Amino acid sequence: MGRDRSNEAKQQHFAKLVRATMETDAWRALPATAQALYPWLLLEWRGPMANNNGKIRLSVRQAAVRLGVGLNTASRAFHQLQAKGFIAVTEPARLGVEGAAQSPAYELTEIEMPHSGKNGGRRLFKEWVSGGDWPVIKAPANNRHGRRGKTESHHRFEDSTVTVLKTVQQKASSK
Repeated sequence: MGRDRSNEAKQQHFAKLVRATMETDAWRALPATAQALYPWLLLEWRGPMANNNGKIRLSVRQAAVRLGVGLNTASRAFHQLQAKGFIAVTEPARLGVEGAAQSPAYELTEIEMPHSGKNGGRRLFKEWVSGGDWPVIKAPANNRHGRRGKTESHHRFEDSTVTVLKTVQQKASSK
């Protein structure tokens, strides 16, 4: 008697890359790191029964580890997927009250959004033309207004001399 492998097949999680998507001009214009990131985003989708499209979260750090690249390279891959229309930001990144950061939520435009009533997603990548990138939403800098909300310099005398040296002759002449 052999093992029952039906449960093993149900537990496997896979990402379906559609050939028609990969044959678009937008896909060919993507660098290899962005093409490698897209299946990882597809793996975060939980399927049509538990459709979490629009709430897919994968941080830049997680993506960098999965792809084996640096943080800046992973961040550029997210931006390139947005620019070509494969993903769209539905919720921006934020820092919670307790200091727990939350990565942006993404929509995979290839897949329909939950409760949209449409067959298939928006597929923005099909409308992409060379030189006509979609707008990219980037995470804001943590402290874009400077220290404690101040935008001016913290040094009062940064453009002037800090110490003035006087010789004995200067002291006598100033009296």
